[in-house]
Amino acid sequence: MERRAFRLNGFAVLIGLVVLGIVLAAVGRATGTVALIGAGAVWVVVVAVVASGFTVINPNEARVVQFLGRYVGSVSEAGLQWVAPLTTRHRVTLRIRNFETAKLKVNDADGNPVEIAAVVVYRVTDTAKAAFAVDDYEEYVAIQSEAAVRHLATSHPYDAHDEGRTSLRDGTEVAAELTTELSDRTEMAGVEVLEARITHLAYAPEIAQAMLVRQQATQVVAARSQIVAGAVGMVRLALDKLAEEGVVELDEERKAQMVSNLLVVLCGDRATQPVVNAGSLYA
Repeated sequence: MERRAFRLNGFAVLIGLVVLGIVLAAVGRATGTVALIGAGAVWVVVVAVVASGFTVINPNEARVVQFLGRYVGSVSEAGLQWVAPLTTRHRVTLRIRNFETAKLKVNDADGNPVEIAAVVVYRVTDTAKAAFAVDDYEEYVAIQSEAAVRHLATSHPYDAHDEGRTSLRDGTEVAAELTTELSDRTEMAGVEVLEARITHLAYAPEIAQAMLVRQQATQVVAARSQIVAGAVGMVRLALDKLAEEGVVELDEERKAQMVSNLLVVLCGDRATQPVVNAGSLYA
């Protein structure tokens, strides 16, 4: 787990080194040449040791500090900082990062081959885990993202033909599920996934044309079903009105003929051509 490392303001330490040098020089001059040389040597050694603790930290960056292979803490305050000398520091960025996965070809829940890609937005929240839990947290996030996208694609169909079934085209639900799964996968690496969203989704080229025809047929059937439902309602309303107002008395045969004619007019996809029956010309 991440913890704060001991640190001091770097400029304060620099001022301390200058003051120490002045004091040692004054003491050496007061006690003789040999003492002055000794004071100078001491000051050089102190400067060399102390200088090894200086580090410059940029905004939204951190340094993971190790002493002889042991993790001693992290420093994230920007500026010139001084940590324990003779330590090694590894840079870890805390900036928000994003990348897009490659276009993956997988089979969806219905067995149809699809192409899918996603963009992932993340940042490091635990520098200790990011540095020591995995070899390379960037590569780890990239590989886990591809694995999560593949799992998502095989768990849902491209198109959901049944109610209550989530499809890959349901952007909000799919994005939330992908973000949650990725967060669980990358938590051990000290990474927080802020957002994961599908950026590319299409049928594979070998079935794209057939699936387009299928989608068009599905839309036509849905439209026709709505038209028929409306036409039946209009026919029922017309028959009820005729009977209620007594405009004409229709037997069952004429009712059936009228229903047939009205349905042809209302459900046809082309304008109707009425035929006028003028009766016989001969007696």
